[in-house]
Parts: sequence; C-alpha cells; structure tokens
Amino acid sequence: MKIALIVEGSYPYVAGGVASWIQMLVTSMREHDFEIIAISSSRKEARESKYKMPVNVTGVHDVFIMDYLELTEGRGPRLSPEEARLCLDWFAFREGSEGALPIIADPSRLGNPIAFLKSEAFWELLVDSYRQEMPTRSFNAYFWTWRSMYLPAIFLLQQPYPEADLYHAVSTGYAGMIASYLRQKHGRPFILTEHGVYAREREEEILQSAWVEPGFKRRWIDYFYHMSKGAYRTADRTIALYGGTQHIQLELGVPEERSLIIPNGIDYGTLSRLPRRTSEQDAGMIFGALVRLVPIKDVKTLLYAARLASRRIPGMELWIMGPTEEDPDYYQECLALSRQLELEDIVTFTGKVPIAERLPMVDVLILSSISEGQPLAVLEGMAAGIPWICTDVGSCRELLEGKDEHDPGTAGYIVPPVDPAAMAERMLQMYESPGQRSYMGSVGRRRVEAYYQTEHFIGTYRKLYREAVDGWPE
Repeated sequence: MKIALIVEGSYPYVAGGVASWIQMLVTSMREHDFEIIAISSSRKEARESKYKMPVNVTGVHDVFIMDYLELTEGRGPRLSPEEARLCLDWFAFREGSEGALPIIADPSRLGNPIAFLKSEAFWELLVDSYRQEMPTRSFNAYFWTWRSMYLPAIFLLQQPYPEADLYHAVSTGYAGMIASYLRQKHGRPFILTEHGVYAREREEEILQSAWVEPGFKRRWIDYFYHMSKGAYRTADRTIALYGGTQHIQLELGVPEERSLIIPNGIDYGTLSRLPRRTSEQDAGMIFGALVRLVPIKDVKTLLYAARLASRRIPGMELWIMGPTEEDPDYYQECLALSRQLELEDIVTFTGKVPIAERLPMVDVLILSSISEGQPLAVLEGMAAGIPWICTDVGSCRELLEGKDEHDPGTAGYIVPPVDPAAMAERMLQMYESPGQRSYMGSVGRRRVEAYYQTEHFIGTYRKLYREAVDGWPE
C-alpha cells in the first residue's frame, strides 16, 4: 500500500511534536510505502531534514507556500457558468463548496491564478463583498487581503502531487485542503488526523498577531475555519487524540459516524526502564521542560515561574531541553529574559538532547504551553516515572488526572496557562513533598502502560489503513 502523508510546517524539517509522531508511524509500518507531501512556508525553512528517512519513505514531495510570489500572469479562466458559480462559492466561504477544489486546481479551467483574480467574475464577488463587509475601509487594503489569502491556496492546489492508495493529512488547513482535493480527483480514501484543532490555533495566533490589521482579522479567521470544515466534510475518517478535540470537531461539522479517537503512543518499554534520581529535600531540585523554543510553548511564563520558585527552593535548577532553531528570534527573546531575571545560574538551555540521558536526572517536568493536543513529551515523562506540572491545555488534564473512574490517580498538577505564580506554587509543593512526587510518577507510569503505548496506536492505524483501502465495514 502507498500512503501519502500530507504535512504542513512540520516533518521532516521540524523536530519534535507532530514530526516525532510521523517518524514513529512510518518506521513502525515497514509493510507500507509512504510518500511525504511536505508543505513549508518557504524554501529557507526546508533546508535540512531533522530525521533520517525510514527505508519505506519513497520520497519527500516539497511544496512552498511563498513560491506564489514568483507567479506571473497567464491565461484567464475557461469556466462553465456552473463551474464559475461553484468556485465563487468557495471563495465566498459558502458551506458545502469544497467540490470546487478540483476545478480550482485545474489550470485548463480556472486558468492562471493571477489572471483569475483579475477576471470579471472574481472582481464582481470582491466588490460585492467589500460593499457588504467594510465599505468605509480602504478598498486597496481589502483587495490585497483577498489576494494574499487566495493566491497561495490556488497556487498550492495547482501543483502536481503524487498518486497514492490513501491520503492521510495530519492537520486541516492547507494540508487538509490538498487532501480534500486529491480525494475528489482520484477517488481514493482520505484520513484526517488532528493533533490540535488547526482552525482554533490559527484563530488564537491571528488575534494576537501584528501582521493582520485588526479590521481584517475576522476574515482571516473565517478563512481557516472554512478550509477546516471542508476537510471535515470530505474526509472518510477524522481522528482526534482525545475527547476534547473530538467534541470540537463534531461541533464544527465532522459527521459523527466518521469520527474516531486514537490516542498517541510512545516507547513505554525503553522509557519505563530508565533509572530514577533519588534526592533529599535539601539537595535542591532539577526541573525540566521538554519543549521546542516557539511562542506557543510559552517558555517565558516558565522563566517567570522559575524566578519566583527559586526564591523559595534552594539549589534549584531548570533545564529547558529542546531544539532552538525553529524560531531563532523567540529563542533570543527567552535568553534575554533569562538574563533580565538573573537566572543564568539556574536556567540551562540545553538544545536538543537525548532524553534517555537527561530524564533520569530530572525530578519534575513542566509544560507551560498555551495550546496543545496530546503532547508526546508528557507521555514520555510519565513513562519514565516523572511527575508533571502542566497548563490546562489540550488533553493534559486527562493525562495527569485520568479519563474516568476506571483510570484513578494523579500524575501531576494542572495550572492555568500564563500564570507564573500558580506554576511557581506547584513547583514549591513538588519540592516540599518527595513522597507525593514518587506517587505521582508511579501513577503516570501505570497510565502510559495501560493506554498510551506505541503498539496500541500503531495497531489501530494499521487496521484503519486496511479498512480504508479494502472497503469500510458496514
């Protein structure tokens, strides 16, 4: 079986998180061939693979969003009235218009992207929308918003893509849009896995962004929801990692009969055998964070918490373990904040390290993210018997506190996002309660053993792939 994995802004050029999940999936299924369709913002971001390619990866098919800037004008559209109406419905965010994607992807019908955006039909839609939405604002700014929104989408759709027996998108957004198009073009199954709710994450980013003018933020947010909902309607199966994500997906239109939950899994056998550090209360504490240095991980809140906690925990250390090259500017901001808070003797930015070498020396792990799905790092730390302090995002509460009454015990503390005082207070509690730390670590280890092993999630995907190609059960 040949499976096309469609990935946006991740594998194989970004380490950790979703990329680690993909590497695990591919290497565990040697019986299948995988073609990676890697969507990157620019060629600069895709210079170096962070992973050794498994032998069953037949190729990496790169597409670059910003290459649309190199487009020159060409032939105009040749659309029937019905095709034109359907395309304009998609550009107007009308529900159920994802059937336009194969038409938009076909240059012989839609024509050149720039020429299409200059066509009479599109211009009428643009002007009508402007008059309805924001007639008192600059029309020039409105036009350029539309252009920067739609040109990348048309450009991506009109790229060549490999055929496969099955298309598996690892998010909605551009990846889900392309998978939806290929599903309709080739009639092959489309499976969608969301590690977090893509549209919700883009909404959060846009609301906080400086690159989008305030008056246009709502349109950009609606655009990403529009793409996501189209993927939900087209996918043969949509997979969430836990119940919270599934609930949101269902609210956004995923048909209930096509909705599944498949939790993440990790290498429990190796991690559970790692030795644990034993330390007396007066020997200080080593806190750790397994984290990419990017804004969504909110490392700055962690640094503020470390400053507060270090005043009450003698000999405390904080190791921030993870790659720093994904967002160099944010990494430099974190370094500057660490110096400003006078944490140089407490905080160490290790870069990417072999976690099996570091985890045995860590007393407590901390996750300070403002958004997550079901973080692999938390599962890895739990398997190693280390208690956690996590922000109340994604499935963290479920991981630490259990899914239901059949999954008892607490593997750590939950704190609100962006609350360094609450985090510091829990760090102090961990320091003062070595017995509680040991208990929480054992609870976490048992929970991973029962529910979150690699074999569990790989076996489920193996069965799902076979059903998709052979025919879904009644």
